[in-house]
Amino acid sequence: MKKYLRIIERHKVSLWTRFAHLLIDRVIIFLLFVFYGAFSAFVYQLFNITFFVEMGDKISSMNRFEDILLTSLIYFLYTFLMEYFTNGKTIGKYITGSRVISTDGTPPSFNQYLIRNISRLVPFEPFSFFTVDGWHDNWSDTRVINIKNYLAEKQTKDDINSIGAK
Repeated sequence: MKKYLRIIERHKVSLWTRFAHLLIDRVIIFLLFVFYGAFSAFVYQLFNITFFVEMGDKISSMNRFEDILLTSLIYFLYTFLMEYFTNGKTIGKYITGSRVISTDGTPPSFNQYLIRNISRLVPFEPFSFFTVDGWHDNWSDTRVINIKNYLAEKQTKDDINSIGAK
């Protein structure tokens, strides 16, 4: 059983901040698709290579289900890889000064990041934020916190605890 620190719970970001993460990260995914299209056109015009244009045509002719699968896979890869390799941050979290952290105050493990991001694929998971925490946070024992406030309180507590210590 994992330990839950009150300092983590006190510095969780608001629902609106988490919504901002979602919007920013979705815009980033959209821009990746736009960049792919521009890259395809550039490579075709410059080198007459049709591979990327043909792949773009296949993507644009997908049915709704295939489109949902592809964008879900890309969003999963984006959030998982970004959070794992940047110590709990996506571009949305960078902009808002937020970070994913384990409920015991340690950096999340590979398995926690994996569970966290697989959980996002559960239907109706986005509606879980109308409860206290989202399912992907609860199932992975992680929270999204405001880094600046968390570190300030942690530093203050460390300073107080170090008084009189050698």
